[in-house]
Amino acid sequence: MKLKQNFALPTVTSTTYAGEAASGYIAAALLSAATLDNKYVTIMPNVKYKSVIQKLAVSGIVQDASCDFTTSGSVAITEQVLTPKELQVNLLLCKQEFVASWEAMQLGFSAFDEIPKSFNDFLVSYVGGQVAEATETAIWQGTATNGSFIGFQTALSASVAIGNATSVLPARSTGGSSTILSGSNAVVTSANVVSILDSVVQTIPTTVYGKPDLLIYVGTKVAKAYQTAMSGNGASGLGANGFNNQMNIGEKPYNFQGIELVLCPGLGDNKIVAAQKSNLFFGTGLLSDYNEVKVLDMANIDGSQNYRIVMRYTAGTQFGIGQDIVYLGAYA
Repeated sequence: MKLKQNFALPTVTSTTYAGEAASGYIAAALLSAATLDNKYVTIMPNVKYKSVIQKLAVSGIVQDASCDFTTSGSVAITEQVLTPKELQVNLLLCKQEFVASWEAMQLGFSAFDEIPKSFNDFLVSYVGGQVAEATETAIWQGTATNGSFIGFQTALSASVAIGNATSVLPARSTGGSSTILSGSNAVVTSANVVSILDSVVQTIPTTVYGKPDLLIYVGTKVAKAYQTAMSGNGASGLGANGFNNQMNIGEKPYNFQGIELVLCPGLGDNKIVAAQKSNLFFGTGLLSDYNEVKVLDMANIDGSQNYRIVMRYTAGTQFGIGQDIVYLGAYA
């Protein structure tokens, strides 16, 4: 006779973390987004309400020496305001759907860097992964809609459209005042990706070119096109055998004319940004009173095998000096 063995469901302890106590959970969720995890932008972690990003511009400050103190040049101070938006997660999940995965992790078969010590941690880490994915997309493509915040693409596009002396620079075919390339009708392929990247580089201001933290941000579609071109399957000028005669073997260097290309999965198709990472900001209130993480076991309330997870946090983006940024995109 075969004995049937019943395994008890793990106990979910109803817990609440608020303010500073929730910061570790919130950080694990937000900072797992690829752009933030790799520190491709400047992270401002303790913005409780808003943060003012001051921009200082000086010119003509060097003069011939004299015995007197004589002021020279000009100093202009402008500012950008980063105001993180309050966001929340209210989720209802069934324990049974996650028990097998959690038990497997306890046996050592885990893709996590650290195995969650409790089922509570496992639940929060699962939801945190979903938050990270949503955050990565919002950082670049986010708008002022429910469940999102204004991302860089929206802000950069709006700045280019204004078109004044402090605006973000649109990518131009050969830099300077040449023809503007628009991401709304410029489809990046392996045949033109090298040419388009060259246009972006030619548009980078001389005051920014060569800075150690200058990066070229690309999304998955552009990254694929570049890898294909470097393999000899596009108009890269490398010949049919591609980079170092490797053809399709191995990953080719993410580097264009000495500037590092960084893959940001949240960045949209046919969009490219060239900027210093010290000029792109992500703000969140990791130690804010708004932060909250709750795990609620409904078994003792309604007898179900459901649990609820509640998360509250803030997130937002902002850029600093617009004329130091080059953007290939659709210009609103």
